[in-house]
Amino acid sequence: MADKKEKTNVMRVLDAAKISYEEFTYGSDVGTVGVEVARALGQDETHVYKTLVTTGKTGRHYVFVIPVAEELDLKKAASTVGEKSIEMLKSKDLLGLTGYIHGGCSPIGMKKFFRTVLHETAAAQDYIMFSGGRIGFQVRMNPKDLEKVIRIEYANLIKEQ
Repeated sequence: MADKKEKTNVMRVLDAAKISYEEFTYGSDVGTVGVEVARALGQDETHVYKTLVTTGKTGRHYVFVIPVAEELDLKKAASTVGEKSIEMLKSKDLLGLTGYIHGGCSPIGMKKFFRTVLHETAAAQDYIMFSGGRIGFQVRMNPKDLEKVIRIEYANLIKEQ
């Protein structure tokens, strides 16, 4: 179990902005699958989100944040950002572009800001959880507070069941 006093870059950004959040840690035995992380932390998976980085046909990068149990609809995502198509960024390119590794990617604190879109369900929730910037760390906060730290927008981004 990670030391609760350890701070990630995400937590330092939130602390500096005086944004309220709760931090959660989990052991390395859990892995990086979002649904497993939600279960390990005893959280409702509809409130736990994953951060996905994509590349558009134009070469621009976009960040999409969706519930962990859902799948990103690439056509909806592309339409939302005005691209003809988008594809998932390859894991090997994630660290160099964002400063984060797969399983520890957060919409807060990337090396550079990329247009960020949250699935529309987040707007109505009192809180959402997402990676705290490192595997084993999650933060829980009000999505309206997230808007104070990074520019976000909301859209329907998930594949219909």
